[in-house]
Amino acid sequence: MDGREGGSAARNESLRVATYNLHKCIGADGRFNPARNIAVIAELGADIVAVQEVDKRFGRRTGLMDLRLLERETGLVPLQVSDLSDGHGWHGNALLIRPGIASRVHRMSLPGMEPRGALVVELDLPEGPLRVIAAHLGLLRRSRKRQAAAILKVIQEGTPMPTLLMGDLNEWRPGRRSSLTDLDDFFGPTTALPRSFPALMPLLPLDRIMGWPHGLVSGLSVHFSPRARAASDHLPLTGSLSLKVLRQPLEAPRLAEAA
Repeated sequence: MDGREGGSAARNESLRVATYNLHKCIGADGRFNPARNIAVIAELGADIVAVQEVDKRFGRRTGLMDLRLLERETGLVPLQVSDLSDGHGWHGNALLIRPGIASRVHRMSLPGMEPRGALVVELDLPEGPLRVIAAHLGLLRRSRKRQAAAILKVIQEGTPMPTLLMGDLNEWRPGRRSSLTDLDDFFGPTTALPRSFPALMPLLPLDRIMGWPHGLVSGLSVHFSPRARAASDHLPLTGSLSLKVLRQPLEAPRLAEAA
């Protein structure tokens, strides 16, 4: 079953979503092979995929993937977020979706010691609006805490709508030791965090999919195929987005107390 077949079958009750750090398309063997990463994305059969490290980091931030091959193999296209004609992402983040879905995109620079960013995308789905935030948080704990607070502020100041946060959040500590407690307080803490890093022997749950309101996202699972283990240092994380929850009337989100 390819990605397009899986996506159309899933649309009855859910959408398949995923997040995947491509590691600049350099695999465990040290080889640069974007076609291999595209093949992994095709395996996921997802309708919405947040990808990280999709552009070169230094110099001209050109995209790394063949977009024609990507669409042919997966049925997905990247949202146009780059200022460069041959760029794919914003601070390395991109969001892959099915063609024809109406969207509004806000590029968000995140605070911290490293240059980090996020995409805040509002999708107009047949079942209703959906906000998707694709992010790659920093390596330093204090930076991640500030970045989480900045993302939460954007959510709370925006129009209330079901919200999906996906990305490499670079946090592995559970509970109150986490740098993401502000996000956990809003989305609800995840008790079981699938381990996605390093790909060859995953020990740390660095990649996250979080949904609001409660029940929007379920069935989180690491995609542990032989190809995925070889294509990047991260494994993809997948989940199921409930269309039933997306259709339901929405209550106002809970506001976090000021720090």
